[in-house]
Amino acid sequence: MPPVPQATDAPQLFDDTSSGYGPPQAGYATPGIDMSFNQIFADPVANVAVAYGTTIASQGKDIVHKEIHRFVSINKLKYFFAVDTTYVMKKLAVLLFPYVHQNWEVQYHRDVPLTPRQDVNAPDLYIPSMAFITYILLAGMALGLQKRFSPEVLGMCASTAFVWMVIEVLALLLGLYLATVQSDLGTFDLLAYCGYKYVGMILTVVGGLIFGVNGYYVTLAWASCSLMYFMVRSLRMKILTSVVQEGLNRTSGRAQMYVTLGAAAFQPLILYWLTAQLVH
Repeated sequence: MPPVPQATDAPQLFDDTSSGYGPPQAGYATPGIDMSFNQIFADPVANVAVAYGTTIASQGKDIVHKEIHRFVSINKLKYFFAVDTTYVMKKLAVLLFPYVHQNWEVQYHRDVPLTPRQDVNAPDLYIPSMAFITYILLAGMALGLQKRFSPEVLGMCASTAFVWMVIEVLALLLGLYLATVQSDLGTFDLLAYCGYKYVGMILTVVGGLIFGVNGYYVTLAWASCSLMYFMVRSLRMKILTSVVQEGLNRTSGRAQMYVTLGAAAFQPLILYWLTAQLVH
């Protein structure tokens, strides 16, 4: 029987190069694309992209700050909070007893109005802010005494007072614009003058809680008259003075006077609307 021929290996199409590489040694990365952090940022293109992104972010930050300062000037806001204890006590006395106050003219130094701590006639935002917070706390106490307190009711009371403040300021801005008033009254000034009503609201609620309904109406009448007198005398120095200085015609002066009287006459309505529910 003839011997069986042994199988021969088929011809190899490709050279075996696997023996040229040994197992990966410890401490060395496997060959391939290195996506490490250092290599990415070692790329010049990546560096240019990072630098460009940083520049864009810096420019965006500057634009945001510019827009913020455009609508809300930090330095001007600091002016309205430049108060001290003496000013606060004098201002509260003027708000509650404005009939005995004589000089209502705002003082200036080199065409710049003096800060509130230097001039009691200067508007501020410290008293309106603190009076608003005190009013909310007092409203919570009044509702609690009447067994009607709840977070929802207190939140509604705070939001209603804030919304009425915004509406009043916007109405005044619109009235001043339509009456073509050229004065230095700004949004912060109007917020200050409209926010002083919270002092009268606190007095009214306290009078109602201590002396009942009769005490409420007595303090409401006093606070309303005092606030109207204060608004007329304060805004008169800001609005009607521009009529005299600019020599506007009689129609414009009359329209500006109506804006002043309308702002003053609106105060008792707000006082009653925001305090009656807390006492009755």
